[in-house]
This record gives sequence, C-alpha cells and structure tokens, in this order.
Amino acid sequence: MAAPEISTAAVPTLYTNNALRNAFGGVLAFFILLLIGVMAFSIRLFSVIKYESVIHEFDPYFNYRVTQFLAKNGIYEFWNWFDDRTWYPLGRVIGGTVYPGLTLTAGTIWWLLNSLNIPLSVETVCVFTAPIFSAFASWATYLLTKEVKGTGAGLTAAALLAMVPSYISRSVAGSYDNEAVAIFALIFTFYLYIKTLNTGSLFYATLNSIAYFYMVCSWGGYTFIINLIPMHVLLCIVTGRFSSRLYIAYAPLVVLGTLLAALVPVVGFNAVMTSEHFASFLVFIILHVVAFAYYIKGILTPKMFKVAVTLVVSVGLAVCCAVIAVLIALVASSPTKGWSGRSLSLLDPTYASKYIPIIASVSEHQPPTWPSYFMDINVLAFLVPAGIIACFSPLSDASSFVVLYIATSVYFSGVMVRLMLVFAPAACITSGIALSQAFDVFTRSIKFQLPGISSNTEVDAAETSSATAKAQNDAVKTEKSEETSKNRPSKKSKKKEKEEKPSTKAKSEKKRLLALPLDSSVISLLLLILLGAFYVVHCVWAAAEAYSAPSIVLTSRSHDGLHVFDDFREAYAWLRHNTDVDDKVASWWDYGYQTTAMANRTVIVDNNTWNNTHIATVGTAMSSPEKAAWEIFHSLDVKYVLVVFGGLVGYPSDDINKFLWMVRIGGGVFPHIKEPDYLRDGQYRIDSQATPTMLNCLMYKLSYYRFVETDGKGYDRVRQTEIGKKYFKLTHFEEVFTTHHWMVRIYKLKPPKNRIRGKSKKSKSQKTSSTSNRAKRSGTGKKNPWH
Repeated sequence: MAAPEISTAAVPTLYTNNALRNAFGGVLAFFILLLIGVMAFSIRLFSVIKYESVIHEFDPYFNYRVTQFLAKNGIYEFWNWFDDRTWYPLGRVIGGTVYPGLTLTAGTIWWLLNSLNIPLSVETVCVFTAPIFSAFASWATYLLTKEVKGTGAGLTAAALLAMVPSYISRSVAGSYDNEAVAIFALIFTFYLYIKTLNTGSLFYATLNSIAYFYMVCSWGGYTFIINLIPMHVLLCIVTGRFSSRLYIAYAPLVVLGTLLAALVPVVGFNAVMTSEHFASFLVFIILHVVAFAYYIKGILTPKMFKVAVTLVVSVGLAVCCAVIAVLIALVASSPTKGWSGRSLSLLDPTYASKYIPIIASVSEHQPPTWPSYFMDINVLAFLVPAGIIACFSPLSDASSFVVLYIATSVYFSGVMVRLMLVFAPAACITSGIALSQAFDVFTRSIKFQLPGISSNTEVDAAETSSATAKAQNDAVKTEKSEETSKNRPSKKSKKKEKEEKPSTKAKSEKKRLLALPLDSSVISLLLLILLGAFYVVHCVWAAAEAYSAPSIVLTSRSHDGLHVFDDFREAYAWLRHNTDVDDKVASWWDYGYQTTAMANRTVIVDNNTWNNTHIATVGTAMSSPEKAAWEIFHSLDVKYVLVVFGGLVGYPSDDINKFLWMVRIGGGVFPHIKEPDYLRDGQYRIDSQATPTMLNCLMYKLSYYRFVETDGKGYDRVRQTEIGKKYFKLTHFEEVFTTHHWMVRIYKLKPPKNRIRGKSKKSKSQKTSSTSNRAKRSGTGKKNPWH
C-alpha cells in the first residue's frame, strides 16, 4: 500500500517540476533567440564601421533609386513609372519589370519611421534593411528546425545561420539586393508548410500562401519553392505517407498561391504558362486522384474498390495524356520549351555557355570551386552528412522535407555560385540537427556516469530530455484518474503502476547501455566546442574582411598603410557636374545601374540585361575599330564612353578582362565579330603578340591610351606584361577625364565636323594648287614675298 501512495504523491511534484522547467526553458530560449537576432544584425555592420554607410555592389543602386522614387512619388506612380534614363532609346517600364518586394518593404519601413517622427533618410533605411531581415531569417530558421527536431536543434540552427558567411555576403549593411528579404521569405514559407503539414491547420495553410506571395514579390528564386514542395508531396505519396494534413498543406498553396503570384506584374500569366510551374499543377492533379482513391476505398467493398480503381486509373491516364498533349502544344512554339534561360542553365550547366553568353558572362552564374564551399559554409560542410543521417532517425514528413531540401540545394549550388545562398539555410538546419543530437548524446552519457547522481535523478533527466510533453500529459491523466477514483487505488491503477515501474527502469537501463564512455564523451564535447569556436572565428573574419568592403570603394594594404580607391564615385561625380542632363553615356552593362543612380545620366544598357541585341550592339562597338565604333555610338546619340581599367593599380575586374565576353555576346548577334580574330593561337593576349584586331579595337585603345606615360614601359599589373601597342592617337574620341588611380576613364565622341576637317583642308589645297597652275600658265603666278 505504501508504494502506490508514494507514486501518487510524486505525480504533482513531477508535474510542477516539469512545468517550471518548461517555463524556464521557454524564457531562456526567448532570450537566446533575442541574442541571436542581435548577433545577426551586429555582425553585418562591419561595412558601416570600417567604411561608411553606403550602398554596395551594382544592382543595389537600382533598387535604391527605385525606392527613392517610391518614397517621393507614391505607390501608384511607382507602378506606372516609365524610366527613360535606361536602355536608351527604348526605355523601361519599371513597375512591370521589377520584383517589388524589397522596394515595398523598405518603403514601408521608411514610411512607418517617419510617421513616428524618426526622420531617417531613404538611404539609411536601405543600408540597414538586409541586417534587420537577417535577424528575421535566423528566427524563421529556429521555427522551421523546431518543427523538425525540437527546440535545441532550432536554437543551434538559428545561431549557425546568423553567422554563416554565405548569407553574410548578401546581407551586410549596404547590400540592398532582393536576397536581403528573399531568404527570410524562403525559410518562413518552408516553416509554414511544415507547420501546416504537422498540424493540418487551414489557418497556417493560408499564411503559407501569403508567405509564398511575399516570396514571389521579392525574388525570382520563388520557382525553387514551387518545385521543391511538389517534389516533397510526390515523395510522401509514393512512400505511402498520404494524409489529410498533406492535402491541406499543399492544395491551398497551389490554388491561392498561384492566384496571388499572378497579381505580381513581373510574373503575371507566367505563373500558369511557363514550364517552371507545371510540376506543381501535375502534382496537384495526382494529389486529388490519390485523395479520391482513398475516399472511394473507405466507402466501397474491396471487390468494388478494385473495379473503381481500374476505372479511375483508365480515366486518369486518359486525362493525363490529354493534359500532357496540351502542355506540349503550348510549349512547342517556344525555342526553350517554356523554360527561362536561367532555369535551363540550372538543369543543363553547359546551356548558357553554348547559347546565352550574357548569362554565362556573369561571375555569380559560374560554378563554384571547392574552396568556396569551405569559405562560405566552413565546418558545416562536414556536419551536413551527420545531420542528414539524424533526419532518418526517425524519418517523418518534416525531416524528409529537410533531406530533400538539402539534396536539391547542394545540386543547384554546384551549378551556380549564387545559389550557395539557397544552400546555406539547408546546411545550417542539418548542421544544427547534427550538433543538437551530438550534444544530447554526449551530455546524457556524462550525466549517467557522474558519481553522486541517484537513479531517480537519472530517470527524471532522461525522461524530461526525451519527452517532456509526454510527462505532462501523463501527469494530467494521473490527476484525472485520482479524481475519478477519489484517492482509492483500483486494481487497474495498481496494475498500471506495476507495469510503469519496470518499463521506466528498462528505459533508463537501455539509455545507460547506449551511453558512451565518460572520457570519450568529455573529449568529444570539447572537440565540438572547439569546432564551434573555429566556426565563429571564421565567420567574424569573413564578415569583417572578406564581405564588408563595398565594391564601389576599394582598399588595399601595403607597407605604408591602408590605401583607399574611390575612383568610381569620383568618375560618377564628374559626370554629374560636368555633363548635360540629357547626355547619353555608353559603357558595359555592369556599370549601368551605378551610372544612372549616381551620375543621373542616361545609359544605353544596364544590369537588367533584358535586351540581348542592345547589349550585343555595345559589345560590337567595343570590339570594332575606332571609326566603326564611333559610327555605332553616334547612331545611338552617345556623347560619352566610360571604361574601367585596372592595369595601373592591379584591379582585376576591369573591362579588358571582360572583353572576350563582349566579343562573344556581340558575335552572337553580329556574325562579323569573331572571337578567334582576338586570340593568338587560342590565347588571349594584350602584349606584342596580340593580334592586329585586338590591338586596333576600341576597348584596347580606350583602356591603354597614354598608359605608357605612367611608367615609361606600359606595364599592365593585372595581365603581368607590357602592352603591345604603346604609342597611338585617337582620331574619333577625346579623353575628357581619368580618375586618380586610372581605374575609370571617360572619353567624349568628337563631333562630325571635326572628323572631316582633314578632308576640308585637302579640298582647299587642291583648289589652291589648281588656281596656281592656271596662274602659272597665264604668266601671273608670282611668289608672295611675305611668305
């Protein structure tokens, strides 16, 4: 009789202890998340601390210019804005060609702050948008990982994502690009999908569709979501995991999400007409067929069910064949079969280099090297396999989604270095699961083997660490049974207590057998802590040194200190103050956004790269001799030509290194431009062995004009050689400005009257000679004594 009384008295105490432990754990998790958010924000401020609050890179300047327009003119003017300062003479409809999520987000933040009398400038809001949303992305990672493997794994994954260099590279202060908010939208959409899958709640399904809509507004990478989720749904169906929760998680996303996506002007009917979205519709049909089959199975006898299955399969095959035929007919008219060029580049890594050199010319579209994985995710590369294994024990719908996410993202990151950004959250989630499981095993092993711990403490620790919620439910059930029996132990309760005691002891003995040796556990725990410390040091170094420098302001260190190269802003300031407002500036497309935003001048091409023919025209002009290039630029009303040159200071990302891409893109439209004409025995050279076509093209002349005056030799520090053609003059262009370090050079087209002045002089001399000859024949031709 004593044993049941002790057990009954211990239940409220156990319940109270568990409740206190859970409450304390919840508060502690909240403060840890708060610190993770602060860390994610602060680690991205090195660029502001070391340099200044300035927009980085190239694309962010266009986003900043659009946000300025939105803040000044309002949302309706933004949707209808026709920008005549880009892609002259074509122009660009901004509202229908941009993903507005980033602009609307920053504009809303600016409006809210000013409504609260916090007078921040638009530029300041744009600079700090990415660090703010990196904190949100960390919290979304916690929510997603918690749904998969619990709170410990969620906190670990959130901390890893807050510091991972791959994400830092796109979210430092000043990196005002679409990915700044898109990664948060990506992770949060996945979280709501898993949450709906675990709960079967239509409320979360609706929120999932809204989150997907925000992702569509923010980035073209939304196609990754609308293909990954159908793959997971199909995987669940094939493996026999179909349920009503799966239906609720997917069906509203396809219907409501597609309708919302079609509201985004840049997407429009592409949400239902392009091949990137067809997989979601196909899986949507399969899901309904399977759901109908399960419904019929529940109301028919087994014999009738077989007949119904035969009928449904026959009709289904006929419908599928009809749908496939319609899809083939729709996409057959497209040369790319309904796929975009970037999507085809992901499916076939060689496609862009063969057919679309404009995509292959972008550095972030190149495949990554092996060292870049260690640079961008560091030790996570070794923890990912362990996390994948942990997802299989046990395998659930949520953990299978994580496995599918990591598998697809690894492939895409291997095709395009830019998609390392999509791989980073998956790596952090699986690594967080691996670290959490490892810490759980090692700390439990140490607890079981430390002296002075009673068996009750061991059992309690093991039980609460593995299933705290289960303990609460058992305690509640015990209280209810006590109230029902009015403190009188029945035979069932006695029997249940007797059965629970051996099972509890068996569990503790089993966990004791699974425990590792004490010394091994301690050493392994110390190694994991050391691994984490190494990861933190590497991430802080990457944030402070590798990814904090804005591309518009360059620095270098030497024996005499730090050197700052501010040539880009110097050149754009000269254009703004020394040229007319309506002047047109030609350059390679990389510098179009910056020229428009910082110099406020009209450009021929920019980073949007929507018109390959227009870009090929500029590439052909740069690849042509001076006279032919002048004629091309003059036909486009160009007045100034801007080139970037790094031969003096050793800046490798200059136009000479990009020149072969100009030749390839230009030759893709204008066949008279041939790449072999610029190569000597297949090698790209600018020295004395360079081909005559190379030495006489406009890009070579504009880059190396007067370069020999710098050191008397014309030594190019990037190409590590002396240039081939040192002394030459320009006949159709004149140099008007060169920056302090020769990194940006600006030339002006000579007017036509200056170009034909030599012919006018020649015609006058011919007239004079003919007149003198006639004078000599008439005997009046005498020499002027004053000459």
